[in-house]
Amino acid sequence: MAFKGSRGKQSAENSIEELTQLAGAAGAKVVGKIVQQLPVPSSAYYVGKGKLEEILALRDSADYTVIILDDELSPNQQRNLEEALKVKIIDRAALILDIFARRARTHEGRLQVELAQHQYLLPRLTGQWSHLERLGGGIGTRGPGESQLETDRRLIRRKIQHLKEQTEKIKKHRALYRQKRKKSGMPVVALVGYTSAGKSTLLNALCQAEVFTDDRLFATLDPTTRRLPLPDKNLVLITDTVGFIRKLPPTIISAFRATLEELSEASLLVHVVDLASPDASEQCRAVEEILRELELEDKPRITVLNKIDLLLDSGRNWDELAAMEYLSGMAEAAEINTVLISAAKKWGLTGLLELIGKNIIGDSVN
Repeated sequence: MAFKGSRGKQSAENSIEELTQLAGAAGAKVVGKIVQQLPVPSSAYYVGKGKLEEILALRDSADYTVIILDDELSPNQQRNLEEALKVKIIDRAALILDIFARRARTHEGRLQVELAQHQYLLPRLTGQWSHLERLGGGIGTRGPGESQLETDRRLIRRKIQHLKEQTEKIKKHRALYRQKRKKSGMPVVALVGYTSAGKSTLLNALCQAEVFTDDRLFATLDPTTRRLPLPDKNLVLITDTVGFIRKLPPTIISAFRATLEELSEASLLVHVVDLASPDASEQCRAVEEILRELELEDKPRITVLNKIDLLLDSGRNWDELAAMEYLSGMAEAAEINTVLISAAKKWGLTGLLELIGKNIIGDSVN
């Protein structure tokens, strides 16, 4: 379910389609979609009362057991919805965290996801025990729900502290590793972009990295770094990081900050854009917002317009030269630090490497 608000109809439809993909990635079967049109979400139920009744009335025909909403809910909104609809309520943040937990393969990745999950859960604990809290309250009359709630809060806070200590160790380790790389004099190029834009496919095409790739959102989470030779024979390190997504939960950004700090040390960011996506402009805005939040908006950058092969007439047998000639008007209209490529077809990679070399010169490579 998506909330329209002020984003406009097309933006809301794109967002709910993405939510559908996220739900599928988490193993859910989608039986219906609803878009709510209100100036602002309801503070009590997120949706309006009329829409709430409509969702409740669909219970028999749709036979749903879970409702997923396209924003992060407050603990109060989630609790009220679950009481009114008598089904499990999941918001966008919880859904993304679930997918991250499924996809994290390394110890570092699992640690960061676990931290984000506990930070998300802590303010929502009250709802888990509200039915027991009614048994008592105040000094000398505490019910079993309140004591259980306090116990759980204490345990989760301890767990969060432990996980933060572990991630701090990772942060220090990465800092030492970055210092070592600096001493080698080898510049770092970091791939950034929306999830499923093709960053891992591009890394494989450039470096034969054999990184796992998939069309699903967040197919890869763990960062990968490889050496990349440029046309001028110089070497750079190229790093693939976790893909971004609109409304990325703050807990994820916080937990993955040790990993995302790799971007701050990069000499150059390569923003990979899925040019074939009808939502490409919205995806670019989401990436820009996260880069601003990470204070990286002024970092030197190249924009890579990927998946140009999907824009071509599928009835023709295209080669790289013909594709580039066909799309030459688009290339001319692009900014100077923009290049058209197809990572899957390995088209335009020479031009990309040359552009990386030009932007690196004067920084670390001489």
